[in-house]
Amino acid sequence: MMLAWKSAACLAAGNTLVLKPAQVTPLTALKFGELSVKAGFPKGVINILPGSGGLVGQRLSEHPDIRKLGFTGSTPIGKHIMKSCAVSNLKKVSLELGGKSPLIIFNDCELDKAVRMGMGAVFFNKGENCIAAGRLFVEESIHDEFVKRVVEETQKMKIGDPLDRTTDHGPQNHKAHLEKLLEYCQTGVKEGAILLYGGRQVCRPGFFMEPTIFTNVEDDMHIAHEESFGPVMIISKFKDGDVDGVLERANRTEYGLASGVFTKDISKALYVSDKLEAGTVFINTYNKTDVAAPFGGFKQSGFGKDLGEEALNEYLRTKAVTVEY
Repeated sequence: MMLAWKSAACLAAGNTLVLKPAQVTPLTALKFGELSVKAGFPKGVINILPGSGGLVGQRLSEHPDIRKLGFTGSTPIGKHIMKSCAVSNLKKVSLELGGKSPLIIFNDCELDKAVRMGMGAVFFNKGENCIAAGRLFVEESIHDEFVKRVVEETQKMKIGDPLDRTTDHGPQNHKAHLEKLLEYCQTGVKEGAILLYGGRQVCRPGFFMEPTIFTNVEDDMHIAHEESFGPVMIISKFKDGDVDGVLERANRTEYGLASGVFTKDISKALYVSDKLEAGTVFINTYNKTDVAAPFGGFKQSGFGKDLGEEALNEYLRTKAVTVEY
């Protein structure tokens, strides 16, 4: 999906494309290259360079003939790329980086939908999703019921082969990431959060992580402000009616990629969406992007946009020509 988002804008704006996929996900990009040949793209228009970020990615960010670079990945790597782009030839750069997206669930929401969408916001694609809801804030009067229903539904999830359409939850991308997630959960337990469900590797071949639910998460805990990029639901409660208080807590992060709110009160929803410091706000839904809607983050989630007309502008140069005759 990221490949399609960036490639489409780059090519539609009239550029040639040099694409370096992540080292752990090269095959879809190579298949894309094969299909582009069948589709009739001339040689040299689409170029795919698999390899490590430290070698291939670094060379691309430093290359003097490249004038625009778009990157999706972690914030630390994004900062490094931005520095390389500046030092080399001051190339234009757009960055879609990490996130810790807040999802606020008010007591006047449609609870069944909030449970279903809240789970999807966290567990979709095993949590390996840049806009995954990194932290759920649930209003106090519905907190216990929300948690109860989430646990019940999570217990029903089928873990297995991702190519099986009946599977709800597949393996993590690679071993190192699984180990990082297990360590992340151990940190949460040590800090005093309640591990209500999961938190362990599934006892079967493969890099399977149990869908995990933490409650009683305090704002200063590591798991409250650092992204897991995995199937870990972080739940905190807030006092009934304290809209501004929960907004302050939701915005108390260095990230600003996405966010969400569930409420039947559209005035409240619009107020919250205006105050949330994030490039995307979902109201009574989540993970619902549209190709016409610009997508990108604020703060240390990066800058620049994918999708929409703004994505084209990332790959264009504006020139003013003044003529007198």
